[in-house]
Amino acid sequence: MISTSPSPNAPPPAVVLHGYGAGLGFFYQNFPALAKWAGHCGSSVYALDWLGMGRSARVPFTIKAKRDDISGRVAEAESFFVDSLEAWRKKMGLDKMTLVGHSLGAYFSTAYALKYPTRVNKLILLSPAGVSRDPNSSIPSREVTDNRDTNSNGTAEPATQDKVDQIREKQLAEKKQESRTRRLLTYLWEEGWSPFQVVRSTFVWGPMLIGKYSSRRFMGLSEEDTRDIHDYITNITLAKGSGEYCISHILAPGAHARLPLVDRISALKIPITFVYGDDDWMDPEGGRQAVENLRQAGNGKGRMYIINYAGHHVYLDNVKAVNDLLVKELDRQ
Repeated sequence: MISTSPSPNAPPPAVVLHGYGAGLGFFYQNFPALAKWAGHCGSSVYALDWLGMGRSARVPFTIKAKRDDISGRVAEAESFFVDSLEAWRKKMGLDKMTLVGHSLGAYFSTAYALKYPTRVNKLILLSPAGVSRDPNSSIPSREVTDNRDTNSNGTAEPATQDKVDQIREKQLAEKKQESRTRRLLTYLWEEGWSPFQVVRSTFVWGPMLIGKYSSRRFMGLSEEDTRDIHDYITNITLAKGSGEYCISHILAPGAHARLPLVDRISALKIPITFVYGDDDWMDPEGGRQAVENLRQAGNGKGRMYIINYAGHHVYLDNVKAVNDLLVKELDRQ
């Protein structure tokens, strides 16, 4: 989305980056607000599918580092995505970008900023993966077991310690009550199985499983949108496996990072915004600690917000609150 009246004083373009196993189409309800922002300020907005995911090329994903070489495995897995983003930036002739990433896309956006700090204007991280050190608060199985309605009520509010504590207490309670199905899903995730590999192995049952997931997880969408997102998810899920196999190299058991961002992010000197849903399964304490680590390192431009009536897919669960916040943070100096 490129402004028809580009301004020489416009802020750097925004680049929207999806999460694990998803695609740029998940942001379809956010594009109108972002397009309006681009037109108003004379900038541009791009949305990308990570290499090996979405509708991007499904090239082979291999890691040469040995299993016990954690740093080597993480570096190779990150480079697969980060270096392809840098190659795209060069091809597009962009000097700097504001990266808007969701979940694992937020993790890779931060990894990109750490590797290419002069190319990032700011980071907006929506329910980012891989921030916290705590393996006990995130519940990855909830991605496929949660029922989630969409909501146009509620707002984005600055994250307080009390609010973060409330979300964590709920997460810990749910962790203790995981069903056998949830524990099995978590086990498969932790053992390096790709959820999409499991679906593809079921052949004719694959579309039905995806249909159950999409209708439950995005139950607040219209009938037409639900059907379209089901077709979209089916298309990208049944495609050849590629970038999805990064998951066991990036995340350790419990779906927390092998090299948590909370311990690395203080090297950045740019504005960074963390956004979590009030019913998120990602650990907000990691975001709170990351903002504090930035502050102690001399970067007072870290912020954190909680989106009310939203889960992990904050941008779909409460579209208006997230769109308003995105525009606000894109305009922030």
